[in-house]
Amino acid sequence: MSAAPKGKLYLVPAPLDFGCDVQAPLQDVIPLGTLQIAATLPCWICENAKSTRAYLKRVGEVQPLLQPVQALQITELPREVHKKGDHGGGFDAKPLLKAALEGHNIGLVSEAGMPAIADPGSSVVRAAHELGIQVLPLTGPMSLMLALAASGLNGQNFAFVGYLPQDGSERSQRIRELESLALKTGQTQIFIETPYRNTALLQALLQTLQANTRLALSCGLSLPTGWSHSALVSAWKRDKPAAPLGLPTVFCIGR
Repeated sequence: MSAAPKGKLYLVPAPLDFGCDVQAPLQDVIPLGTLQIAATLPCWICENAKSTRAYLKRVGEVQPLLQPVQALQITELPREVHKKGDHGGGFDAKPLLKAALEGHNIGLVSEAGMPAIADPGSSVVRAAHELGIQVLPLTGPMSLMLALAASGLNGQNFAFVGYLPQDGSERSQRIRELESLALKTGQTQIFIETPYRNTALLQALLQTLQANTRLALSCGLSLPTGWSHSALVSAWKRDKPAAPLGLPTVFCIGR
């Protein structure tokens, strides 16, 4: 007797309006095909069960769910995975995929954007590959790529470096390192910051970067309140554009 077929792991993008006062209509930012698949999934792995249920209720308003939200199996990643990340290989996610081994499809979702990119989830993807479970990323918004496209900087050679240090002197040193790399190689450097620290990071960038370095800032892209601005540091200092920094923000520097 042949073994029952394994379920699939779907990487399900979420809208970029997590924590925002204004939400875009879901069908405007997530393709219908993605919503149709999400509506069929009986099992989920996520960062936060409460926000995942809220997202799935929004999905259900566009595409009726195969099961009520209350009947779905929703499993949270451990808290330490959120704090320290799971890209280093220290967390074994195989037990979270038990349902897929039993033939059920699973959705992996983060709070915003694509799971496993600037968010937890890579350990789940690795585990799926090791268990022979097919991994299928679905189409949807990804803040890093939207910001890069809007920056006017090099989209052929770029690096995402995550968060910069919180300590002021360490942060300034890191900014100078990234600027040197960007100016020497032409490689765009991309990093992100949380809403409550992005004003301080912008000020540090303006104080540390050279006048002829290009700085691009994007937040809320794909939302009605989306904003993007790209200019030389000298122009930022001169014009003082009013960046709406109350949202998670993507920064790009380059030449």
